[in-house]
Amino acid sequence: MLKNKKERKGGVKLLRLKRERFRCWVRPEVVEGRLTKWNWMVQGVAGLSLGKKTDIGAFTYINARFGVEVGDGVQVGSHCAIYSESTIDGRRGRVVIGKNALVGSHSTIMPGVRVGEGALVGAHSLVKEDVPAGCVAFGVPARVVGRRGGVGKKDERLVDKIMAWLGRV
Repeated sequence: MLKNKKERKGGVKLLRLKRERFRCWVRPEVVEGRLTKWNWMVQGVAGLSLGKKTDIGAFTYINARFGVEVGDGVQVGSHCAIYSESTIDGRRGRVVIGKNALVGSHSTIMPGVRVGEGALVGAHSLVKEDVPAGCVAFGVPARVVGRRGGVGKKDERLVDKIMAWLGRV
């Protein structure tokens, strides 16, 4: 729960900024094996399904040979890798990143994984298993550590849990 009027205004301002940022969103031109205007690349373009108002960070690589579905409003940080096929262990499978999910920079998503709607994957994570809708997951391998929610005691406990897991508390 937001504590005061100023915090509520700040949250509304962020929502307005995001809306404004994507007001003139145009689907990027994606060409097999070539960098987009925003410096990310896809191999297996025919297997890519890209939702509206997505934001994929620079230097992200997407292997969509066996299907990658990116939902509306998804944000993927820079330097990420999304694989529908792994040459290391031979795994293959469709990757689904649900609507409004967030994937932190330098994260890797392996074949057959589903990141649920509204889920958050922390930076530098290796996602080998599904992340349920609305959950927070991070680490190598990524593990679910909590659920996303509003600002309040629950979030403070989640931050404490994350910091403890990192060994910083």
